[in-house]
Amino acid sequence: MSEQEKNTKEGEEKEPLMDIKEIEKETLLDEVTRISFDNWRLIQICATKVGEEQYEILYTFGKGYQWKNLRIHLKKGEAVSSITSVYEIAYLYENEIHDLYGIHIDMLNYDFGGKLFRTGVQYPFA
Repeated sequence: MSEQEKNTKEGEEKEPLMDIKEIEKETLLDEVTRISFDNWRLIQICATKVGEEQYEILYTFGKGYQWKNLRIHLKKGEAVSSITSVYEIAYLYENEIHDLYGIHIDMLNYDFGGKLFRTGVQYPFA
């Protein structure tokens, strides 16, 4: 029996261990701020190319044994707001996303100017 099952009273509905919420990029900072105020920690930010001109960014947060995800979709050339004003450590993930995918991150607190990684090809996954 899992910890979540032990801590759930009989008859109560269990929350899913991992929730994925699709959001618009314009609502990212509001959503992340709400999650932060509810004491969720940032686990990771992951980008991937999902089409010829389309990218997906997944923001994962954890609290206890639960995970919560926010997913946004961007077209090539679109920018997304940094979340470093809420989770300062996000600058590492955001610089990585910029360096590997060429996605512009607005309002980045610590910008390595495309030099966080040494790659043979600029934006190798773009």
